[in-house]
Amino acid sequence: MTETTKIYQNIIGNLEASSSSLESNTQLFEKYNPANKNELLGKFPQSTQEDLEKAVLVAKKAFESWRFTPAPQRAEILYKAAQITIQQKQILAETLTKETGKPIVEALGEIQEVIDTYLFFAGEGRRLYGMTGQSELPNKSIITIRQPIGICGLISAWNFPAAVPSWKVAPALISGNVVILKPSREAPISGYLLIENLIKAGLPEGCANLLFGDGALGQAISEHPEIKVISITGSVEVGKKVYETCGKMLKKCALELGGKNAITALKDANQELLLEGVLWGAFGTAGQRCTSTSRLIIQKSDWSNSFIAKLAESAKKLKVGNGLNKGIQVGPLISESHRKSVHRFVERALAEGGELICGGNILKGENHDQGFFYQPTIIKVKANSELSTQEVFGPVLAVIEVEDFEEAIKVANNTEFGLSLSIYTNDVNRAMQASNQLESGIVYINAPTIGAECGGAAAFGGWKNTGNGTREGGILALDTYTQYKTIYIDYSQKLQRAQID
Repeated sequence: MTETTKIYQNIIGNLEASSSSLESNTQLFEKYNPANKNELLGKFPQSTQEDLEKAVLVAKKAFESWRFTPAPQRAEILYKAAQITIQQKQILAETLTKETGKPIVEALGEIQEVIDTYLFFAGEGRRLYGMTGQSELPNKSIITIRQPIGICGLISAWNFPAAVPSWKVAPALISGNVVILKPSREAPISGYLLIENLIKAGLPEGCANLLFGDGALGQAISEHPEIKVISITGSVEVGKKVYETCGKMLKKCALELGGKNAITALKDANQELLLEGVLWGAFGTAGQRCTSTSRLIIQKSDWSNSFIAKLAESAKKLKVGNGLNKGIQVGPLISESHRKSVHRFVERALAEGGELICGGNILKGENHDQGFFYQPTIIKVKANSELSTQEVFGPVLAVIEVEDFEEAIKVANNTEFGLSLSIYTNDVNRAMQASNQLESGIVYINAPTIGAECGGAAAFGGWKNTGNGTREGGILALDTYTQYKTIYIDYSQKLQRAQID
C-alpha cells in the first residue's frame, strides 16, 4: 500500500463512520484493478454486527420523518442527485472502469443509466398512484394508497456497481423508505460514490447508509428484524438462502439472480443485424451481464455455417484490453478466480465433445499479463450440454444448431433460468409466436438480449430461477418498496353494514 491509497469508511448518518473492525488492519479487504492487478484502488472495512446495529439505529430514526416528507420534496433530492451525477459523469465512469474493467464507453453508459433512473423515479414523486373504487353502499368511498415500509437492505452486484444500486435506492427513497446499501466487495467504490452524491444532494441524515463487507454481512442484513425489505442481485444459491430467511420473517424480498440468455436466429433473419447483435450481446462487458447472450440458437440454412465462420472472424478482431484505452471493446474478467471458473467451463465443454470455433484461452502477452483477460470464445455444442444450460458469466458463446422454429423455442426454454431471450426474424407471425412462447421475463425481437431501458413499462426481471417475480426499473419496482393501505370513508352519518345492508 502506498501512502496515497485511500482507506474507505462506512457511511452512517451522512458521515464517514469507522468500522469496529478497524481496530485490526487484518479486517481490511483490498480492491485491485482487474485490468492491472498491481493497481490498488483502495482498502475497505469488513463491517461487523456492531456496525450494522449503528446503521439500523440511525436509519430507523430517519424513517420517522422521511416517511412523512411529501413525495414531491423527496423527488427534488433525486433531481439534484441526477444533476450532480451529470457533472461528475466522466470521473464516475473512469472509477467504474477501474474497478470493473469494462470499457469506458460502457461505463459512461452505466452512469447515464443512474441519471435516467433518478430522473424517472423523481417523476414518480408527482404520481405514486393508488386506486379508487366504488362502494356497494351509498355515501361511501374506497381509496387504496401506497405507503413506505421502513428500512430497506440493498445488496448489490459487482458487474453494474452504479446502475444496479440506483435501481434499488431510487424507488426505495421516492417511496419514503430509508436504505442500507452493501456494495459488492469486487466493486465497492461506485456504490460509495452513489451514496455520497445523494448526501450532497441534500438527503437527510440517516436516509441512505452504506456498509462494506462480504456475504456474512449480507446475511446479517437479511436476518435483521428491523430491516423490513431485502433486495439482492446475486447468485441463485445466495438468493435462495436470503429468500428462505425473508420467508421465515415475513419480509418483502426482491431477487435478481442468474440468467442463461439466448438469441434465436431463424433462416430469414437479417444476417448483418444478427452479426452485430450477437457480438454485442455475447462479448459486451466481457459477457459479465446477467443478460449477456450466452447462447446462439441458429436454424440450419444455406447460410448458417458461413455465418458462424464470419461470427468467429469478427470475434477474433475484437480489441481486448484495459477499458480506459481508446478503442477497447472487451475488458478483463473481474478476478483471477472468476477467470479460472470461466476457463474450466470451456475445458469441460471441449472434453464433452464441443467444437471450438474460436478463442478458448487465457490471454497472455505484454498488453494482457497484468489483467484477467480472456479470449472471446465460441463453441458449438449440443442442446443439453452444460455450456448450453448453465451460466458462465464470461465471454463464451455456445452455438446450438436446430432444424426449425419449434425446436428453437424448445431449446431456448431448456434452462433453469428465464431472464432475457431474443429472436431474429423478418416473419412477424413467428416473432409474435416467439414472444408468447419464450419463457423469460424479457423478450427482444431483432435485438440482442442486453439493452434494458429506464421507463414506466420497462420492467426488469425474470422467470424461473432468475428471481421471485419481482421487478426492477419502471413503475413495477415500486411494488417492492411500498405497501398498500385501503381507506373506507363513510359519509352517510349512519351505520352501514357491508354485505348485510
